Amino acid sequence: MNDENRPGASAYASHDRGEHADEPQWRKDFPVDVPEDNITARREFSKFMVLISFAFFIGQMFIALHHLFRRKGRPGREKIAERSSLAIGETAGFHYPTENDPCLLIRRADDEFVAFGAQCTHLMCGIRPDPDSDRLNCPCHRGYFDAATGIPLAGPPRRPLPRITLEIAGETIYATGVEVRT
Repeated sequence: MNDENRPGASAYASHDRGEHADEPQWRKDFPVDVPEDNITARREFSKFMVLISFAFFIGQMFIALHHLFRRKGRPGREKIAERSSLAIGETAGFHYPTENDPCLLIRRADDEFVAFGAQCTHLMCGIRPDPDSDRLNCPCHRGYFDAATGIPLAGPPRRPLPRITLEIAGETIYATGVEVRT
């Protein structure tokens, strides 16, 4: 059987015999057999897909193991302020349960203290107290939360702020837990 009539024979198979002397220089430098190149491309694509699938599998396993072995239970009791350090209407910042979790303590009345996570539930921007309007403001997208309950009043946030449970022992205010609400 003639090489040119063979199935899968390249249009440039005669290149080796020197029959196409008028071919461009790049074709002479890179004599690529198109049908074989497609098979190689499919093979390389398959290898790529297997590697990507394996990477996704490893990522999912990492998430699952992280979930299984993370620290569970309530965060500990932590001193956050003294009663006398805050006047009525003033706020104080603190971090609870970790240094990566900013919170805000608000003294609303003589014996009323509330604390919330200080990051907006929309895109985690820092919230700012506005004592004149009794709200907490998110400056990123003009979100507003009620300063007494942490419930969203306006803007894009739909979930309330996490409430930090407090315990008052004498003059000392302690954070004792986090209530994530939906």
